[in-house]
Amino acid sequence: MPPSLTSLTDDALIAFDNLTDRAASLLHPTIRLGVTGLSRAGKTVFISSLVHNLLHGGRLPLFEPMRSGRISSVRLEQQPDDAVARFQYEDHIQALVRERIWPDSTRAISELRLTLEYQSASGWGRLFSSGKLSIDIVDYPGEWLLDLPLLGQEYSTFSERTLQLAETGIRRELSETWRQMTKTVDPDAPADEMTARRLAEAFTGYLRACKSDERSLSTLPPGRFLMPGDLEGSPALTFAPLPQTPDGKYAKGSLGAMMARRYDAYRNVVVKPFFREHFARLDRQIVLVDALQALNRGPEAVQDLERALSDVLACFKPGTNSIISSLTGRRIDRVLIAATKADHLHHESHDRLEAITRRLVDRAIHRIGMAGAGIDVMAIASVRATREATVKQDGMLLPVITGTPIEGEKINGEIFDGKRKTAIFPGDLPEKPDSLFHQLDSKPQETLLPDLNIVRFRPPSLEDTGGAIQLSVPHIRLDRALQFLLGDRLA
Repeated sequence: MPPSLTSLTDDALIAFDNLTDRAASLLHPTIRLGVTGLSRAGKTVFISSLVHNLLHGGRLPLFEPMRSGRISSVRLEQQPDDAVARFQYEDHIQALVRERIWPDSTRAISELRLTLEYQSASGWGRLFSSGKLSIDIVDYPGEWLLDLPLLGQEYSTFSERTLQLAETGIRRELSETWRQMTKTVDPDAPADEMTARRLAEAFTGYLRACKSDERSLSTLPPGRFLMPGDLEGSPALTFAPLPQTPDGKYAKGSLGAMMARRYDAYRNVVVKPFFREHFARLDRQIVLVDALQALNRGPEAVQDLERALSDVLACFKPGTNSIISSLTGRRIDRVLIAATKADHLHHESHDRLEAITRRLVDRAIHRIGMAGAGIDVMAIASVRATREATVKQDGMLLPVITGTPIEGEKINGEIFDGKRKTAIFPGDLPEKPDSLFHQLDSKPQETLLPDLNIVRFRPPSLEDTGGAIQLSVPHIRLDRALQFLLGDRLA
């Protein structure tokens, strides 16, 4: 984040934390990996699968340290931050493997330490390397990441942008109740708690409607309105955007002044501590996105995903770390944007999903005027829930995927019970995304997106011996993600 978004006190605390981390890393080499995801992208599943595959020697042929046999041991260890909740890996893998249900999403920050012992790839490296690396996985909601740009926005700017966005497309319908309520209040009227509560509740209802499965919109700050936790009902979460007054100022003691003060409290109490204590200490970052869901929901969801990616990427400063940069603020030197749920498509469309996501990322990078160095894009499936097959239809072989739909899923009018397998043709993505994005730019309301048949499947069935699970969780391209995020640190 730009230095102007933090105070001198914040900068001093960040520098102190980074120096402390740097000193500790000299004795015990450590890398802090941030894992987050936009709505329903599957970050809990990603972390669980990553850890399970490393612990159980999973099939990771493109993760060079594992393929070459240089990793001698992998183990979970106590995390260094005692005030942060532990990522409950054991509970999540139990849900995935034994109960075959997708684990609940985490709604707060959590952490897990995984330590790898390895042999350096070079004789020179074996002389000077300890051969041990701890990976501190920092798991946090994507909504928190989308809050970081608020640090650079005053209340008037936040209000103006939020109200303008609420007037566009489907958001206009979803925000109707809140916007009409906003028009009935006078920002310069005396501050009133009940009015503030009604506005905040209506605004939160609008954000929830945008996030719903039916809409799958991604740009939804302030994020804590959707996951308030122990701040529920606090003044820091009881505000809403208001129209600007003609002179851009609110009278002292007015409703507008109260809302602006509470917005500032949200930034100071919620956003700044997350930035200072967690985000500013990250070395690497993966952001999971559900591009398939956006494609399935229509042009507006795709455009909103691009807008969210612009906000996300603006938070990062990709580049190389050094002793000097650690004094002024850690620099995240690698960012991976991963389109999840590739197993919902036939393998012929995996590269196409990656190409579409890459185009979204490139457009987002261009929009905010930053360089793309240190950023990569992949299509992955953290847990592969389907298999591929072919069926003959009208004398032609049709590529399909097979799996067990989640109970209640409906296909062609048939409701599934969560036990029976089925085969579906998921549809094809376009070979080249250029035409799709050209339509989005020229005639967004008339853009024809690919006809996809997206079905939610249960996790796959794995054999176990009644004790520890012997087989690793199947995946798609998890090894590529590991190589990009960690491979150089294990060279």
